[in-house]
Amino acid sequence: MSNYLRPAAVMLLLLTLATGAVYPALVTLVAQTVFAEQANGSLIKTAHGEVIGSRLIGQSFSDPQYFWSRPSATAPYPYNAAVSSGSNLGPTNPALSEAVAARIRTLKQADPDNQAPVPVDLVTASGSGIDPHISPAAAAYQVHRIAKTRKLDEAKVRELIAANTQGRQWGVLGEPRVNVLQLNLALDAGNFPAPN
Repeated sequence: MSNYLRPAAVMLLLLTLATGAVYPALVTLVAQTVFAEQANGSLIKTAHGEVIGSRLIGQSFSDPQYFWSRPSATAPYPYNAAVSSGSNLGPTNPALSEAVAARIRTLKQADPDNQAPVPVDLVTASGSGIDPHISPAAAAYQVHRIAKTRKLDEAKVRELIAANTQGRQWGVLGEPRVNVLQLNLALDAGNFPAPN
């Protein structure tokens, strides 16, 4: 019996060290060396070094002068990365229909003059529940409200959206998207593109 226990114990110890200490240390070293910003959360800081968000985790905006993010499915605390998940409500679930209808009403109340169809990503949560991006169409839908609230020219707000729209990753993956936090920061800073 001891002929089996000793090799098993040694293998357990070696595998524990390899997978529990050496491998995590190696991955951490590579991540901190090659991808330091991403490994540390892709944080966005003010000029004074105060962290105001992450490029990877959405934030809730409800003030009419800001672009609004996708709804978050991480209730009761919106955009809580610790409980990242979708809503798991199917398309025939009445709770999903009610939630979408309520979100449409909120958008229409915030901008009653806007008669455009509401883009789907403004009324449905993403699979993660913490998506920091919206589509360019969702950003364009909000232009009238923001321009009116901030007393800006709508064309300038559209130019700001275009300047902050990210294309497909490597030119083929995903769809064009706009990071809501970065767009709102550019809006606050008045970083409007220079006229051509």
